[in-house]
Amino acid sequence: MWQMVQRSFGGPDVFERAEVARPTPGPGEVLVRVVATSVNAADWKVRSGLIRQLGEPPLVLGLDVSGVVAEVGGAVTRFAPGDTVYGMVFGGANAEYVVAQENRLARAPRSIDPVHAAALPVAGLTAWQALASVRRGERVLIHAAAGGVGHLAVQIAARRGAWIAATARSGNHTYLRELGVTEPIDYRTTDFTTAVRDVDLVVDLIGGDYTDRSLTVLSATGQVVAAEGPATHSDSRVRRLHVDPTTAALDELASAVDRGELTVDIAQILPITELAAAHRRSESGRVRGKIVLTAQR
Repeated sequence: MWQMVQRSFGGPDVFERAEVARPTPGPGEVLVRVVATSVNAADWKVRSGLIRQLGEPPLVLGLDVSGVVAEVGGAVTRFAPGDTVYGMVFGGANAEYVVAQENRLARAPRSIDPVHAAALPVAGLTAWQALASVRRGERVLIHAAAGGVGHLAVQIAARRGAWIAATARSGNHTYLRELGVTEPIDYRTTDFTTAVRDVDLVVDLIGGDYTDRSLTVLSATGQVVAAEGPATHSDSRVRRLHVDPTTAALDELASAVDRGELTVDIAQILPITELAAAHRRSESGRVRGKIVLTAQR
């Protein structure tokens, strides 16, 4: 099998295609033939060395996977060879095959193709779990609302009857209004701290000073859910989100897609051979929706 390997930290050109032995799944594991994967911000942050939780190079990136079960290990009960699945792996999906834990996979949504399914796991679960507590009538602010996680978060908040403000470039405001945003804010011309107040939940997908600035717009019981930044914050109103990619969570996400409640926006579909180009575009921060990579055999 082949995989896209990086042997050092660095820019997008560090990737190279390498031939390796196809792995065998162990107990509780599934070998998936990759049909597609997608690029998340975590991918280029690992590639560049900003995040080092996956260890030192050589590394194979790729968190999202959709594909077909090729082989199952011992004690696997949910899947059989030939099943179409999607889910999360902690690196390794930029390859022809990847080994995944059975409890980090689910059957792919029936209503979309594997390319769209590959865009969902990380972004969809992040949005779904960040908004788990939102109730009808509450006020929500979503930063980076047109991005991979953001555009899904907007849809989820809208379905739950929230009033939604969102930071994004002005060129995305019409798009965001169509998804359910009430108050789009152009972050290049307007300080969001002067544009909204009494917010019950801020979904912070940027981090940095956005987290602390978001505290100033909260209601008395408001909270900031931060997908970026340190594991803990000195202010108890900030909660760092850690995505829980269980089969049950993925099933719930797939059901929402199949009910027509959630639509994933694909910005670009590229072959895995153009992984460097995909990273460059993702790192620019100017992607509406998700970039998907298709595997080539």
